Amino acid sequence: MSLKSKLSRLKQLSGGLQAESVETPPESAPFEVPNREKWEKENVYPYIVDDNYCLIREIKYPLSQQHGHYYFHDFLTAVELWNSGQVSHPLSAKGHNAEDLFFFDTETTGLGGGVGNTIFLLGYASISGDELIVRQHILPNPGAEVPLYQSFLEKVNYKTLVTYNGKSFDWPQVKTRHTLVREHVPKLPEFGHFDLYHAARRLWKHKLDRLKLAVVEKEILGVERVDDIPGYLAPMIYFEFIDSKQPEGMLGMLKHNEIDILSLITLYTHITFQLFGVDALQTRPETYEVGRWFASLGEKTEAENVLIKLTTISDFTSYQAKRIMAFQHKKEQAWEQARSFFLAVVDSGDERMMLEAYLELAKIDEHRLKNYLHAIKYCQKAILLVNQPKNLSIYTGQLTLEQLQKRLKRVERKSVKLPR
Repeated sequence: MSLKSKLSRLKQLSGGLQAESVETPPESAPFEVPNREKWEKENVYPYIVDDNYCLIREIKYPLSQQHGHYYFHDFLTAVELWNSGQVSHPLSAKGHNAEDLFFFDTETTGLGGGVGNTIFLLGYASISGDELIVRQHILPNPGAEVPLYQSFLEKVNYKTLVTYNGKSFDWPQVKTRHTLVREHVPKLPEFGHFDLYHAARRLWKHKLDRLKLAVVEKEILGVERVDDIPGYLAPMIYFEFIDSKQPEGMLGMLKHNEIDILSLITLYTHITFQLFGVDALQTRPETYEVGRWFASLGEKTEAENVLIKLTTISDFTSYQAKRIMAFQHKKEQAWEQARSFFLAVVDSGDERMMLEAYLELAKIDEHRLKNYLHAIKYCQKAILLVNQPKNLSIYTGQLTLEQLQKRLKRVERKSVKLPR
């Protein structure tokens, strides 16, 4: 057969194949989602991947909506404070827009780590234009993690994650579960992370016995939950939902999770206002904790700006502030300033603080200012304080009566210029 004939034959065959393949495929049957109508009445819709699905709830709030003591538009003010100010802090949103922060919380089948603990609800909120959008991704059965994480990761658009104890729990759990389906879903993105649990501990451990988010909400943020489902019931409610497919219990968990997320926004706003000193109701102990936090970060200027405001009144908080400033000046080797603040602390009436101040004064006068008579006096005052029966253990592990007596003898030798 000639080449021309072969080409003609091939064209005929090709045309025939195309004609045979042009058929309208049969319509696929609608995907069955149990109780779909009930879900959709609550603004919950399926997200389908191949032959499986998860459920997604989305709700929008105007920024004029109030949650606790704050409105959501106050969060915009908080971000603006960071961007317009010069305060350096681990929670700083400097360089970020409000839209960059991603408030995140999960619900799980247990409190432990590892692959045995399943996340059945991924919830988050972020600003979009003049709205706050809350989105929640629900695992309808344990085998639906591919659509769960697929839907979650394709919607994620953030630079900084904001959680409550999320560094220790929520995000490690996400990473663990993601590992099991990573061949089928997008990679986890890189991001910054603000964990507000540690901030809450810093600011309010002096007044709160427990620092669960629900406690901080009620005692600090003014959030009152009504008919809320306790978090510890989450596993039981989820397993019951798997068995029954009825949405009622899970709808309660969605509301619980939603309040958690909204409270993160209020909490971040409140902490920012505390750090910048613009909260009109900020207490003196809270101001002290802010100053102490800045001092621990090495932000000496910010720490002093905050703490100096507390020193005009002679109360316990004032002495606490003076103690921090004394140690800060000592660290900077500003011996006279440090000495002045330690001298103020010995009037506090708190025996532990007084003993610490006497010891620091003795050190400064002996080693830095070479004023041995003053060093002797402060050693003697410290010994008198420790020698009282009730105070023998107030400096356990750091200072003993024997060590103080040894220090006193050494300074006395120096004062008469005797050889060691």
